[in-house]
Amino acid sequence: MEATHVIKRPVITEKATARSADRNQFTFEIDRRATRTDVKKAVESLYKVRVLKVNVLNQKAADRRLKYGLVPGKITRRAIVRIHAQDKIELF
Repeated sequence: MEATHVIKRPVITEKATARSADRNQFTFEIDRRATRTDVKKAVESLYKVRVLKVNVLNQKAADRRLKYGLVPGKITRRAIVRIHAQDKIELF
């Protein structure tokens, strides 16, 4: 997979921003088929940083009840990437 297809967008929340400031960890929404090694290669090639660790998690939204029945919630996949202390990623 290409690096631009693996990483969909950075996640900008209070918790993700605090992690980036304190622990040098950045959160990205990724493709559901991407693996840890795909994410590591994509972040290293796009942002020119050294990746130390990648954690991946799947999140399922709650099911919604509509007039024609239950609609399953959307499944998203996120990656929390820890980079080297000397490297920086400018998201803003």
